[in-house]
Order: sequence, then structure tokens, then C-alpha cells
Amino acid sequence: MKHLARQLPAIHELQKHQRFEEIMGAYHLTSQQLTAMLKHVVASVREQLLAGDDEISLAPGNIDGELFHQLEAYARKEASVKLQHVINGTGTVLHTNLGRARLSGQAQKKVIEAASSYTNLEYQLHSGKRGSRHDLIEAALREVTGAEAAIVVNNNAAAVYFVLSALARGKEVIVSRGELVEIGGSFRVSSIMEESGAVLKEVGTTNKTHLYDYEQAITAETALLMKVHTSNFKMIGFTEAVPAKELKPLADANNLPLFEDLGSGVLYDFKQKGIGSEPTVREAIAQGADLVSFSGDKLLGGPQAGIIAGKKKWIDRLKKHQLARVLRVDKMTLAALEATLAHYRDEEEALTEIPTIRAVLLTQEEVFERIERFQIALDPAWKTDVTESFSQVGGGTMPEVQLPTYVLLLTHPIWSANELQRELRNGSPAVISRIVNEQVALDFRTIEENEQSALHQRLQECIKERSVK
Repeated sequence: MKHLARQLPAIHELQKHQRFEEIMGAYHLTSQQLTAMLKHVVASVREQLLAGDDEISLAPGNIDGELFHQLEAYARKEASVKLQHVINGTGTVLHTNLGRARLSGQAQKKVIEAASSYTNLEYQLHSGKRGSRHDLIEAALREVTGAEAAIVVNNNAAAVYFVLSALARGKEVIVSRGELVEIGGSFRVSSIMEESGAVLKEVGTTNKTHLYDYEQAITAETALLMKVHTSNFKMIGFTEAVPAKELKPLADANNLPLFEDLGSGVLYDFKQKGIGSEPTVREAIAQGADLVSFSGDKLLGGPQAGIIAGKKKWIDRLKKHQLARVLRVDKMTLAALEATLAHYRDEEEALTEIPTIRAVLLTQEEVFERIERFQIALDPAWKTDVTESFSQVGGGTMPEVQLPTYVLLLTHPIWSANELQRELRNGSPAVISRIVNEQVALDFRTIEENEQSALHQRLQECIKERSVK
């Protein structure tokens, strides 16, 4: 590998190559722009060679060809729109890095309508006067959650920050030590609380917290009691936690609101299908929480949003707070959320129309049938195998749940598994896969029927690209 690093051509030599001119013209780049990209590619290849990286494929007689292959891929990537369609072959339904929940067809339609026209976002059609965007979605949220009132902000971390800042700034918030979770991107409940101006008061131990721990911690400086649902991890063994229904009488006796951060907002009860143990939002409201916050783009299956539902007394205070404007959502988010919530009026409609619910409930046999249909049109040059595996729900939800699935294993004589995975990832559309036993694995739980033709085409392009190269 290291001897090949010494054979890499100089930049000025590569600039004279015909392929340099062709790539510059194909992607409408200046010589200066493409030269900067070329320097990046050569430096990256040199670094990989010196590190002995197995993923790099560089034959002594085809160094220029490999460099220009990588240069074109890099130019294509830089010249393209940054937010792109990705085929998710990982089997992780709520893949945070890939955008979490897909919207239903109706939600997509409503987003386009809202984006392409004027709307009554803050306008009362019946009176002709200024209205509030909060009113557009509140009735639907009351209906599906059983709460008295609700408000929507831009994500659940914002929802938690909003509640703490508006109701507990400069005051104490009592939380069990076992619930001081860290969510994706190293955001911690304790850090959000600190930023909000609330004062964290930890009670209990990591594995056990009792009702008397909360009771003994309440002082004149206490603003609220907070529960955080540990949706992204599970503690087992010698553990104990105080449910909201037991905390509620204590909160009421001290005139304190009880706030529960659910994290993932579940409106469809997956427990009835034997999947996980996530409480529904309606259950959390029924257990007595004065305020409940949850995400819109996780198991609810809608757009990114933070939803706060609960008692009207507290929601009204949030609506009047200055942060309500800072954290508000736009018309496209409200349109998508309203359409998604409408599906929940009929359970059968929610099961068939919301992609997230559909994917989680997909049986192992149904995944196998998808793979069979895909294999029929697959180029015989690909060697395939089908094996049992497990999918994940993802998005920091149901960490203990493994969904039985099948994966398609792909190999080809001209590709190593790492090379093929990289090539699929860098194409258009990008295909994100896993590697299992030195083979590229595609889980069809997260590959919809309408994406199969694009996946077929992408696999064919891989063969052609390597042949040209």
C-alpha cells in the first residue's frame, strides 16, 4: 500500500488528463473548483494508502483511472442537491440519521398544498380577523390524546426546554436520578434543564427511586415534578420507579404540576400486537400527568415536531409565553401533522396509511415476499442469499424490541463487500446497507415496493461503472 502512495501522480499532471476536462464540463465547474476537489481526492487516497486501508482499491496500472473515478463521484456529490432521496436498507424503521419517520401519502399531499399556496395559518376565515396557528391543530391533538389542550413546537427537546423555562425558571425541578437520560447527539436532560434556567434536584438512586424521595425533596422553591420516560434504554434487575399515577396525588397536595417527557409519542398501542412496552400518550394523560411532551417524527409517524399536551391551565401559560413564538412551527409542519393525526381517527386507516406503523407491524413472512419479488428481476450476475435477521425500531425507541425479518445478502465477483457498500452509498439514489458475513445485507422491511425499481437500476449501474473503470 505504501509504495503505491509514492506513485500517485502530481496534481499538475492530472490536470492535463482528458478526464479532467470531461468532468469539469459535465458538472459545470471551473478549473479552480475541480482542482480543489482533485487535491482533496488525492490527499484522501494517499492517507488511506499510508494507513493500509483495505477499502481502497488501487491497481498499479490503473492509478489514474481510480483517481478520476473518485474525482467524478466527489464532483457529482458536491454538485448535487445536498438533501437527497435515500433508500434505507438497514431495517431500522426510525433511522435518525436518515430522517426518521416517512410521511403518509395524504400528509405529503397536504405539505405540497400548504407550500404552494397561501393558507389561513393565522387568519380566522369566519371573522376575517387575525387568528393563532396554535388553534389549527389543537382540536385534533385533544381528540387523539384525551388532553384538555395542546401546543406544537419544533421538536421534543424544544418542548422540554419550553416547559422548564416557562414554568420553572429559577426554581427547582425534581427528577429521579434513574431518569436523567441522554438522547441522540449528546443532549442530556440535565443540560437542557440548565439551559432553561431551572434548577435540577435529583432524588433517589440510579436504579431505585421511591415516592418518599420526591416527598422529602419538595420545598418552597420547587416548581414542578418531572418524569422522563427512559425510551432509549432499559434498566432491569433490582430497580424501582414511581409511576405518574402515584406521583399525581403528591403533586396536587403541593399545588405543583406533574410533567412527563415521553420522548417518543405513541398514539397506536403496539403492546396489543406484543411489540414493546411503550405507554401511549393517552395512557400518560389518563394517569394524571398535567403536561406530557413527545416527538412527532418517531412512532407517531409524522413530521419533526415537539408536542405538549395536558391541562388547559398550563397550556394557556405556554401559549402566552414569549418562547411560543421562538419555537413555533411553520405551515408545512402543521399541514403534515394535521393529516397524520387524521389517520388515527380510524385504527385500520392508521395501520394502512402511516408508513412507520406499517413498517413496524410488517411480518417476517411479508418481508420475505418483498425479497422474492425483488429477486425475480435481479440481474443473474449477482449472487444472492436470504437469511433470517432482526430489524430495529430505532429513533431511540423500544431498544429492547427486535423485529424478526429476512435480509437479502448480495455478492458480486468484481466487488468486495466494503467496495459495494461504498458504491451503493455514493450513488443516486444512495442505498444504505449493512455488512453481514462479508456480504452486503439489505433489509426489505424499510425498502418499500415503489423503491425496488430504483434499487434494481442502482445495482445495474454499479456493474456498469466498475466495467468502465
